Amino acid sequence: QVQLVESGGGSVEAGGSLTLSCRVSGYTFRSFYLAWFRQAPGQGREGVAASARYDDTILADSVKGRFTVSRDTAKNTLYLQMNSLRPEDTAMYYCAADLTSTDDYLLDAARYTYWGQGTHVTVSS
Repeated sequence: QVQLVESGGGSVEAGGSLTLSCRVSGYTFRSFYLAWFRQAPGQGREGVAASARYDDTILADSVKGRFTVSRDTAKNTLYLQMNSLRPEDTAMYYCAADLTSTDDYLLDAARYTYWGQGTHVTVSS
């Protein structure tokens, strides 16, 4: 059974940093396509960053230059390093995983099969 467990959320002031972690279990870690999504109250789920199988990564335009996504195969963990945080980054952040062998739609929530419970990030001005 595939499980994703996020951690690392919290409250920070604007300009601060946080690192989110997502530990993945239940299948061969390197086989997964992995991504981070976020959802603010009253809004849809937004793709933030994704990590494809061969260390290719993609970031949403809204976070380019501020966020970095990476994976540690030895720890079965996906990370999201968030710097220069803004109040508009406030949201619930979710980790997602998929085994479909395609690099398409990496920031599209519809392609992901497995989801974590989320970790909340609050950025105050």
